[in-house]
Amino acid sequence: MKKVIMGNHAVSYGVRASDVKVISAYPITPQTQIVELLSEMCAKGELEAKFIAVESEHSALTACVGASAAGVRTFTATSSQGLLLMHEIIHWAVGARLPIVLVNVNRAVGPPWSIWTDQNDSLSQRDTGWLQLYCESNQETQDTIVQAFKIAESVMLPVMVVLDAFFLSHTFEIVDILEPEQVRPFLPPYKPKNRIDVDDPHAFGNLASPGEYFELRYMIEKAMEASRDVVRDVDREFEQRFGRGYGVVKPYRCDDAEIILVTSGTVASTARAVVDEMRGEGVKIGSLKIRVFRPFPFEEVYQVLSKTKKVAVIDRNISFGHHGIFYQEVKSALYGRTNVPIIGYITGLGGRDVTPRVIRSIAEKAMNDRNAEPDINWIGVKI
Repeated sequence: MKKVIMGNHAVSYGVRASDVKVISAYPITPQTQIVELLSEMCAKGELEAKFIAVESEHSALTACVGASAAGVRTFTATSSQGLLLMHEIIHWAVGARLPIVLVNVNRAVGPPWSIWTDQNDSLSQRDTGWLQLYCESNQETQDTIVQAFKIAESVMLPVMVVLDAFFLSHTFEIVDILEPEQVRPFLPPYKPKNRIDVDDPHAFGNLASPGEYFELRYMIEKAMEASRDVVRDVDREFEQRFGRGYGVVKPYRCDDAEIILVTSGTVASTARAVVDEMRGEGVKIGSLKIRVFRPFPFEEVYQVLSKTKKVAVIDRNISFGHHGIFYQEVKSALYGRTNVPIIGYITGLGGRDVTPRVIRSIAEKAMNDRNAEPDINWIGVKI
């Protein structure tokens, strides 16, 4: 069945297809419609799940932690300040090795208050141990929810699925809806080895001495490293079953490109349109979308970008006192392995449009400036 739905509702249908048993929610723009539709699905019996309305985002993720520890599949969604309020429990979910899936609809962080998009909210959580997957379309969003649960339960780490506010969350597109009975062979019921059980008691969340803590962190890192193969395998299996695959990165017209634009989220769609336009003018340009941010796809990025002459990274975020965050990651993937120049561009913060004209100006600036540009270039600043 195909429906024309907004990105937020694509998330809801992905959760329904995944047979989630506990949904904990606190409303915040621009994600509220995700949990609103899920509450309706639960009330109508379309989704056999416990819907818990809580008093804050901190409590929303805490409820998911408890439910996941008890052995059921759990979900929540948030944005911006809500994600920041969850920060303590974000760490707890990782340390407890709980396969929670959380959707973050990228919203700029205040003050000043903004409900529009940039990536600083999700990227501020990059070092916590959550996998992060960035979506480009409504179809990819629904499908990524299903994939995220399988990935999370394979490596016992939580997964954050990320989409742009308004450009995706409130934009309507055709989505091929997944039904639970279709998904069940791909994503069987969650049955953890260890869970809270009164008939088989264990201790959870105890104090760890220096004799144990170090090794527990080592195990988290090893699980994160193993998740690289798991993400690839899950996406490959999903494509075999449903005919749609997304990869960890998506190169476009990169084979002979002399300059490649690196993007994420919905900016990737616009960049491909610019690539096609400039290709029509004889410019050898390509684009690379990064879908999986954690674990970072070092090898895939290197394989694509090491063959070009120049790289321009477009960041809808900023690490103050450093650079754009995707730019930092791309540089680390290529460091010591290639001499390809890498230039960083900051644009689109607070939801400002990243139009074809903006992307073309970045491409032309990167191509035509013969002198080395600074590591950080602000595009569209009015002062």
